[in-house]
This record gives sequence, structure tokens and C-alpha cells, in this order.
Amino acid sequence: MTATQAPPIRVGKAAVGALGTLAVATGALESVVSPTLPLLQRELHMSPAEGALLSIVLLITGALVTPVAGRLGDRYGGKRVLIRLMAVVSAGGLVSALAPNLPVLLLGQVLQGAMVGALPLSFILVRAHLPEGASKVAIGVVSGLFVGGGMAGTLSAGPVAEGLSRHWMFALPTIAVIGATTLVNGLMPHDPPGRSETAGVDWPGLALLSGTLVTLMLVLALAPDVGSQPLLLGVLVVVLAAFVTAWIAVERRTASPMVDPRMLARPAIWQSCVLTFVICVGTSMAVYLVPQLFAVPSHAYGFGAGATEIGFYLLPGAVAASLAGPISGMGVRRLGSRAVVSAGIVIMAAALTALAAAHSEIWHLVIGKMLIALANGLCVTAMVTSTATSVDRSDTGIATSLVLVTRVIGFAVGAQLGGALLTAGTPSGSDVPAESAFVTGFVTAGAVTALSLLVARTLSKGDKE
Repeated sequence: MTATQAPPIRVGKAAVGALGTLAVATGALESVVSPTLPLLQRELHMSPAEGALLSIVLLITGALVTPVAGRLGDRYGGKRVLIRLMAVVSAGGLVSALAPNLPVLLLGQVLQGAMVGALPLSFILVRAHLPEGASKVAIGVVSGLFVGGGMAGTLSAGPVAEGLSRHWMFALPTIAVIGATTLVNGLMPHDPPGRSETAGVDWPGLALLSGTLVTLMLVLALAPDVGSQPLLLGVLVVVLAAFVTAWIAVERRTASPMVDPRMLARPAIWQSCVLTFVICVGTSMAVYLVPQLFAVPSHAYGFGAGATEIGFYLLPGAVAASLAGPISGMGVRRLGSRAVVSAGIVIMAAALTALAAAHSEIWHLVIGKMLIALANGLCVTAMVTSTATSVDRSDTGIATSLVLVTRVIGFAVGAQLGGALLTAGTPSGSDVPAESAFVTGFVTAGAVTALSLLVARTLSKGDKE
């Protein structure tokens, strides 16, 4: 049976609220490792290299699982795949909570990484059960709540780990994921499969896509250490090129490909991916640089802030990021995607440029980071919403997955660029980067973001009501 053979069942606010609750819970579970990495390194006796591996393994899994989950949701139904995916995530959270050592914790993180695939599956359900205008707002709400959950996890992980234990910082959001999944299962009706289940799974395309994404994330993780291991990085780049070439060749010949290369050629898709990548590079550089600037000793040019103080200073940005999703959804509905994206780019470029010129007071950084978080949420949510509503319902999952994977890659590239700039700007024998390194970083991020306006101008205005 296909999705066109039966009218969709409309859902109310309770069902959308269940999806939003799941987004908050998964966002919180995704974010607990980063702020507590030093604590985990001490308790599990990890080396810096092992700590770095722990910090990226969830991203690697997320980049791998997201497009697969999106395509399977398109084919077999969003709810059917979502419930099974959340069972894997819940198992991963419990493994992480009970982990006695690093190998077990890594296994838990690998399983948890599947949670990123929940977003495209949620978008499939939203499009299947809501009218077009309402679905745009709902996509924004779910996206914003995922970001808000991530910020909540970042702020609460440290106090929970220190006040209770590292086990509870995984256990509490996992319990929330299990509860939210139960709500979604009870309140959200099944959506019919978008394609015939007899089409089968494109296993060669899946294997090659997996290899491409894993190799790409490894290249990004190792790029800052190119001086110490150039041969390994060079081999990975060659392997990456081989995976990409083979994947394109296979997908062009497959009757039912995992990702149709013709979809990537559509202006609505490639423009969204390019814009998302560039905007997230600029955002990620600021996300990396601002906390580092807060932590610079006050006897230099910084503020000497500790982890708790930095979390407090970043709280307004967390609130802005959470609100940006629904605001963007409503903006796309009323004004069209191009207007929302252009406004977000202007706000972000202006905020980054202002930070380069003025960063001598705490409020400079707080306001700047808040505007950047708001602008990023406006742009990325508008891109996801525009992409979701520009393709057939049967392609919603895979199309939005491509944008979300591009977001992950953009954040990884931006963080690596920010780290490279500070490393290059640190004088020999000092642990404090030169102030000019931060200025260069903010200017670079602002210039990259501003250039994305050239792509934004080519966007269609998008549907508006």
C-alpha cells in the first residue's frame, strides 16, 4: 500500500507535543559527554587521544545513521522506524549509564548516536499527519526543542555527574527518552509506507554511503594533526575519494537507490546543503571561540571564567536557539524561506563582525553568542523546512537527512578551523592564544557567513501563506 491510497489521519497538539518531548530528551542525551569529558577522562583513566575518540564517536554514528533512518522511514513508515530506532538509543543510554570502562562506554555511545535519525523520522510524521502550513511550524518546534534539549543537557550534565555520579547523567535522559517514546507510540498514528516494501534495501549503496561518511568524519577529526601524521591523513583522503566515486557509480545504476543522485542535483536540495554547511561552519567557530575567550585569564585579556560561569553566560544563547526553531517555522509560513534565511545570515554576519571589534566586556560575548544562536536556528530550521516541503512526501526523510548530515559536517569543520586558528596564534611557551587569533577567527567566520548570501539570493522565495 502506498501513502496515496488512504487519507492521512490528522493529529492534534498532544501528538506533536510527544514528538517535541522526544526531541528534548534525545537532545539532552546527545549532549552530556562534551561538558563532562574531563571528569570522564579522570574516572575512566583515559588518555587525551581516547578522550578525543569518545567526543566524536557519537557524531560519526549520527552522520551514518541519519540518512539511513530517513530513507527507511520514507519506505516503511516514519513511526515504525522511529520506535525501533529509539529502542536502540535507549539500549545505548543504559549501556553508557552502566559502563564500567571505556570500551563499554564507547559501545553505548555508538548505539546512542542513532538518536540523530529521530529528527527526519519526526518530520515524516509531521508531514503525514498535518496540513502544509501547520507542518512548517511543527518542524520548527521539533527542531528548536532538540536544540533546547541539547543545551539543557550541556548545562545539567556537570552538576548531575558531580552531585550524583557519571552513571546518572546518562540514566536520567535515557529514562526521559523511554517515556517520550512511549508517548509517541501511544499518541501518534501510524503513517502508511511511502513505497512498496518489496523494493528491497539498497545494501551496496548503504555500505558505500556508510564508508563515505565514516571516512569523512575521521578525516575531519585528524585534520588538525596533519603535521604529525600526514601519511595516515593522505591515505584516508584517497579512501574517501574512492568511496565517493564508487557510491555515485552504484547509485546511478540502482533501481531503488538509498540516495538518488538526481535528488542532490535539485536546486532546492543542493542550495539547502551548501547554505547549511557554510552557516554551520561560521556558527561552530563562534561556538568554539566564545567559551575559550571566557576562559582566558583575566590578567591577560579574558575573564578567567570557570565551567559553571561559562555555562551561565551561554544560557541566553541556549534560550535563543530553542526559540529560533518555532520562530523560523512561522516565518517560513508567512514570509517564505528565502526571507528568513537572508535575515538570519545578516544577523549572524553582523554579530560575528561585532565580536571581532568588541569583546572586552562579558555582555559583548553574551549578546553576540545569543544573536549567533538565534540566527543559526532561523537559517537551519528554514532550510530543513524548505527542503521537507519541496520534495514528495515519500522523500521527506532522506531529503531532510541530507541537510542534517551537512549540519553535522559543518559544525565539525568549523570547530576544527577555530581550534587550528587558536593553536597557530598561541606564542611558543605560552598556553594563552594571542588576542589577534580570536579576532581573526571571528572575522573569518563573519566573512564566510556573509558569502552565503550569494547562494541565498538564488533560493526560490518558498511557499508562504
